Amino acid sequence: MAAKKSRSSEQLKFTFEKSTNKKAKAKAEKIRAQKAKPKTTKKVKQKIRAKVANRRRKTAGVATAESMAARQRDISISEFFAKNRHLLGFDNPRKALLTTVKEAVDNSLDACEEAHILPDLLIAIKAVSDKKFVLIVKDNGPGIVKQQIPNIFARLLYGSKFHSLKMSRGQQGIGISAAGMYGLLTTGEPMQIISRTNPKKKAYHYHVQIDTRKNKPEVILDEECDFDLPTGTSVTITLEGKYQRGRQSVDEYIAQTAMANPHAFICYNASDGKTYEYPRKSKELPFIPREIKMHPYGVELGLLFKIARDSSSKHLSAFLQDEFSRVSPRVAGLICESAKLRKTLRPSKMTLKQAEVLHRAINETPIRAPATDCIGPIGVEKLQDGLMTVVEADFYVASSRRPAVYRGNPFLVEASLAYGIKNNGGNNNKSDREPLMRLVRIANRVPLLYQQSACAIYKSVADVNWRNYALSQSRGALPAGPVVLMVHFASVWVPFTSESKEAIAHYPEIIREIQLVVQDCGRKLGIYLRRKKRIQQELAKRNYIETYLPYIGEALQDILTLKRKQTDSVISKLEKILEKSRKM
Repeated sequence: MAAKKSRSSEQLKFTFEKSTNKKAKAKAEKIRAQKAKPKTTKKVKQKIRAKVANRRRKTAGVATAESMAARQRDISISEFFAKNRHLLGFDNPRKALLTTVKEAVDNSLDACEEAHILPDLLIAIKAVSDKKFVLIVKDNGPGIVKQQIPNIFARLLYGSKFHSLKMSRGQQGIGISAAGMYGLLTTGEPMQIISRTNPKKKAYHYHVQIDTRKNKPEVILDEECDFDLPTGTSVTITLEGKYQRGRQSVDEYIAQTAMANPHAFICYNASDGKTYEYPRKSKELPFIPREIKMHPYGVELGLLFKIARDSSSKHLSAFLQDEFSRVSPRVAGLICESAKLRKTLRPSKMTLKQAEVLHRAINETPIRAPATDCIGPIGVEKLQDGLMTVVEADFYVASSRRPAVYRGNPFLVEASLAYGIKNNGGNNNKSDREPLMRLVRIANRVPLLYQQSACAIYKSVADVNWRNYALSQSRGALPAGPVVLMVHFASVWVPFTSESKEAIAHYPEIIREIQLVVQDCGRKLGIYLRRKKRIQQELAKRNYIETYLPYIGEALQDILTLKRKQTDSVISKLEKILEKSRKM
């Protein structure tokens, strides 16, 4: 077979040059195309990114009604507050420590008073580290039944006071269990409770913690133990906190609690090793409030309709008398007559239109104000004694108002004022300016330390014209001077602005009553200050005259040529005339 002829060198050279020219032309055309192509703007780039993001979302999967329904579930109340604990007053470590002390002390005082026992409280704060503390609150109350201990201390919204219309410190059944939940979240340690209900039996010792997913208690330890009191309860909570003295501190809270509860003995062992004792100023228990029925003026339409539908009463007249206070047979008849409804109408078969007519008739019918035996005021004398326990001053005064009503709920306001305080109420102000009034706010015997400017008590006191009572005051602010004012608001239902119970809502009826009781204290203070000023002026004038009396005697002796005895007699007569004319 014949061999193929190879290409000549000229043919190879031509082929190489041809291929090289093609590549160069293609590259040149590509460069020209890129130059001719318009530049991409920012808006175009954003649109491109948005398209890419939409494609990714579509590839990730679109939610359907079924897939969304599969993700829905019940939310436990404890799970909600665990994420939103700031609503309960656990905003920061310092405030969390104060809130925990407050909730434990409130429970102890309520238990002692309901059992008619004069409270003896021991409060101890021990520092484990800079951020970790152990709180112990011990009382001599009646104790807690064994079966109820886990639910009381490790279950939110569990209590006996929410549905009762009478004055009490606790209202919602959240406080102490929320404090235990905060301690569990921040340190991982359960609450420790020791309680004894019978001196002849041993005490119960529990370690409990809350299951936030189910809002149910978990018992870690359940045993019997010894206790150093015949009856009572001891609560121990380990938590993350911050101990700091001064305003809005645990120390101030306990001092104000002693002011508002002069019948209690309080021993406080602070974290810094100091011990403070607040002795009992009164051996008389405060008035124990009685539970009352709901007043018809405070019932909304929806609630009235629900109560009627759930009622077992056979007649409308009997329903009104059984469910509400201050409704006599005569008043029930007037309401039915005004509403044009039969007295024999069965409440469970009432329609919404009939409920609307009945609700309107109730508000148009004159009904007596609610009974006031559901409120336990501190009392004028005890309020003043409580203020004297903590504040040393030159002048004290106290005043109280008659019970009033807001939204059908009875309430009462009382106040005590101290002027000329020696220690400035614990405020070490070294500036030349005169310090502002120190305002102590109390609600149902519980001090309120936070959100002062958002409280109805602060607004009422700031709106009073204190210049009429011889105190200087800037517009919209508290007056200046060495003054401490304590205002106590007592009611079957305190209208707090939040679950943390730090400020009272601005109801017009509440603001009016607070202003009236504060103005009464202000008038008595004004009388004292004006009298004090008059005495000072008279003393100054008398000093001037007494200074110049000897010179007057010498002048008379020279002019009238009197003897020494005559001169002394004239001076003594002038002194007597001075005393009679300058009365103080």
